[in-house]
Amino acid sequence: MPKLVVISAGLSQPSSTRLLADQLAAETDRLLPSEIHTVELRDVAGDITNNLLTGYPSPKLRAEIEAVTAADALIAVTPVFSASYSGLFKSFFDVLDVGVLTDKPVLMGATGGSARHSLALEYALRPLFAYLRARVVPTAVFAASEDWGAGGGNGGLASRITRAAGELAELLGSRPERSAPVEELIPFEQQLAALRAPQR
Repeated sequence: MPKLVVISAGLSQPSSTRLLADQLAAETDRLLPSEIHTVELRDVAGDITNNLLTGYPSPKLRAEIEAVTAADALIAVTPVFSASYSGLFKSFFDVLDVGVLTDKPVLMGATGGSARHSLALEYALRPLFAYLRARVVPTAVFAASEDWGAGGGNGGLASRITRAAGELAELLGSRPERSAPVEELIPFEQQLAALRAPQR
């Protein structure tokens, strides 16, 4: 069963960002049953700041970083502040080790007060994940305040969630299962030769 990590950068409770993240995860799980772990960044906000200042993660933050590292795919959702992703959202990706997201499927989502902010997905989030070498699904989902009360007709929020989750499930389902790394065997002759080599 694939491991799916959901990252929500919503600051309030309840949070429309978390609501969108949960709906994307539920639809993906419906299409491709997955082991889902949710990272609520507001719960580790102080740990992220301390990590940026000291270079060391707390045990709680380390556990979330390890979950992201071990994930087969991510759903990453942020509120849009000042025409871009939130500082908390970016700071979390700043504390990840280099290469953690390489070739990892990612479904992007964002929330905002009006549809005018929807392009932040394309000019802010997509370049971020491209830099991190993630494999981003084509459909990104933006939910404005008015989307939550609208119907799920053609082009509505529900249909966008279904399309994006379908793309992630298809990408995730087409990937070969990751196998445990195989320890490289060094021939016995080479080990003996290394022992006989003169020490300096």
